Amino acid sequence: MTTPELSPNTVSIEVEHFDSPDAQRLRAAQRLEIDRAYGGDTEPGEKPTAESIAVFFLARDEDGTPLGCAGLRIVEDGITEIKRMYVRPESRGAGVATALLRRLEEAALDLGSPALVLETGNEQKRAIGFYEREGFSHIANFGPYVGAPLSICYSKVL
Repeated sequence: MTTPELSPNTVSIEVEHFDSPDAQRLRAAQRLEIDRAYGGDTEPGEKPTAESIAVFFLARDEDGTPLGCAGLRIVEDGITEIKRMYVRPESRGAGVATALLRRLEEAALDLGSPALVLETGNEQKRAIGFYEREGFSHIANFGPYVGAPLSICYSKVL
C-alpha cells in the first residue's frame, strides 16, 4: 500500500520547542524504532537537548496531527547537524521528510551555515536512500562518530 503524496497546503512545518509533548512523543517513537533495529541505544556522542538544538520543527497535517520532526544543532565552524529527523511510519512516502528537509535547509541558511551534516545508522536503508536522493554526499565520520562502526555520515553544501 502506498501513502498518497501530501500537498504542501496540507502539511505545515513550524518551529516547536524540543521538549514539547508532541516533540517528546515523536522522538520517543523514533528511539523505539532505532533501538529495535540495533538491539538497544547505540548512538555515539552527546544526545541532543533543548539547550543544544538551535531550532526544532514539527510537521503537522491539516488537522494538527504531528507527522514528523527534525532539528539542527550547530557544530564546529557554524556547520549545522541534522538531529532527530523522523517521520511516523504511516506518513512515510507522502513528502513529509522532503518538506522537513527543505525547512531545515532554509533554517541552516538563516543561521549562516555553509553546510548540513548528519549521521545515520548503517541499518537505516530508507534514510540512506533518502539523503542520497536529496543530494547529500557520503563523508568520513566526523566528531563523535569517528570510529563508530554503525554510523554513516553525510554532508550537503548549501
